[in-house]
Amino acid sequence: MVKVLLAGESWVSATIDHKGYDPFAHTQVEIGCARLLEALTAEGIDVTHLRSHDVAEFFPQTIAELSAYDVVLLSDVGSNTLLLHPDTFHGGRPTPNRLKLLREWVHGGGGLMMAGGYLSFQGFEGKASYHRTAVEEILPVDIESTDDRVETPEGITPERTDAAHPCVKGLPQRWPILLGYQRTTLKPDSRLLATIEGEVLLATRRVGAGRTVAFTSDISPHWAPEEFMAWDGYGRLFAQCLRWLAADTTALVGGRHGNTENE
Repeated sequence: MVKVLLAGESWVSATIDHKGYDPFAHTQVEIGCARLLEALTAEGIDVTHLRSHDVAEFFPQTIAELSAYDVVLLSDVGSNTLLLHPDTFHGGRPTPNRLKLLREWVHGGGGLMMAGGYLSFQGFEGKASYHRTAVEEILPVDIESTDDRVETPEGITPERTDAAHPCVKGLPQRWPILLGYQRTTLKPDSRLLATIEGEVLLATRRVGAGRTVAFTSDISPHWAPEEFMAWDGYGRLFAQCLRWLAADTTALVGGRHGNTENE
């Protein structure tokens, strides 16, 4: 079974309700990836979810710790959260650079996927800040230096551009609408699998002995609306991407055993 570490895709909402003269403050942890976790479990993928507020402290700090997983999926968690372990941020002590650690791990055979969101790629107001980092070096796309979001509230239909690759095998050419994405540039040695408004939506790349995937829209709301998450290809798309990243050739894909002939 493919073992995945999903880092991010949660947030803490802090709200103040005003009831007449009296305010009432409350907080709540929101899990954006709940639907994806259900879909991947149904597809036989073993996912450990590390919530965004736990990433800084508990994300792996060594190659050995990373190697407990086949794939790391970064979704809507900025580079600062990976860079600034509490020992560094609060204690002023040196700690491993986990962006560089991911680069080393992928070159050694690991699989890395980044999914889009306000704190992915370069992100809202540039706050995700993966441009010119070790993670950008290994992704299939180059990241812009400023806010890279493209909001499409009217809904834009993605199009599969490569029918043969294992990540998209068996999926239709046109997918349900998405409500936004991040503008990136395909690296010359990457493979484009799907587009949105002519821009990169899904791309793959071989890096050393490892593999990477970029999905430039969201795996959850708001860019992934109900139409996309209720699609019968939703779980299959991401499960196939994760299996490809893990070089898993045992799973059935499209009714036949998966292979790496069309990578």
